[in-house]
Amino acid sequence: MDTTPTRPAELAALPRLMLEPVVRAALLEDLGRAGDITTDAVVPASARAQVALVARQAGVVAGLDAALLAFTLIDPAIATSVARPDGARIAAGETIATLAGPARGLLTGERTALNLLCHLSGIATATAAIVDAIRGTRAHVVCTRKTMPGLRALQKYAVRAGGGSNHRFGLDDAVLIKDNHVAIAGSVGEAVRRARAHAGHMVKIELEVDTLAQLREAMALGVDAVLLDNMDPPMLAEAVAFVAGRALTEASGGITAQTAPAIAAAGVDLLSVGALTHSVRALDIGLDHIG
Repeated sequence: MDTTPTRPAELAALPRLMLEPVVRAALLEDLGRAGDITTDAVVPASARAQVALVARQAGVVAGLDAALLAFTLIDPAIATSVARPDGARIAAGETIATLAGPARGLLTGERTALNLLCHLSGIATATAAIVDAIRGTRAHVVCTRKTMPGLRALQKYAVRAGGGSNHRFGLDDAVLIKDNHVAIAGSVGEAVRRARAHAGHMVKIELEVDTLAQLREAMALGVDAVLLDNMDPPMLAEAVAFVAGRALTEASGGITAQTAPAIAAAGVDLLSVGALTHSVRALDIGLDHIG
């Protein structure tokens, strides 16, 4: 019987085709021009070892597939066993996975694997904290395009691992009209008119607003969503009441796990949090030698 733990049913794994270019690039950056000269000098080619990825603090796992791939790309002879998959909540001291095989490959892949696993688990953990804080409200936590270059797909996956959802992935999958677009177009109405004429019938149009007056103008134009930027909870509640379900309402602007409950209680549909990807703290995970 297969007893390998599985990730949550709603969390689909990223295909290896998406992971491998990122992991390969990270390994190549670390290996440089001569490979791991420390390990090659100190560790005999015949040496074997068993190691474990162990959480130093509580959190949510994300990026384990990428981390394990870092080891097996270095040496396919390395065997891996998952104890706590992506999306799992872990306690300090808990083993996430074990690996066994050629010692050189384990040591050479260690830093790249931990860089990915710690960073992505940090995103998942931060996301889960806000998801937990607003549980019982109608709101969902979403990330933004404030991601590290080359890591967007993995970072947005980590948000999903933490129970959040994704905003647009890039400039090409939705229209988001912001203040500078309006300034250059000349007016909110003209910006929306141009966007509607250009976008296909499957493309949603969202408009950023800072005031209730701008919100009234946005709703008169029939946009699909409104980004309520830097509004306090009382103003958000007034905005939600005015929209009355005619468009999605998205709150943004410095949202944290501490401020999120009051914002969600205002009745918005989405809480947009850029900090989940642009400045998250890595989860402390180590690689321990166990044999």
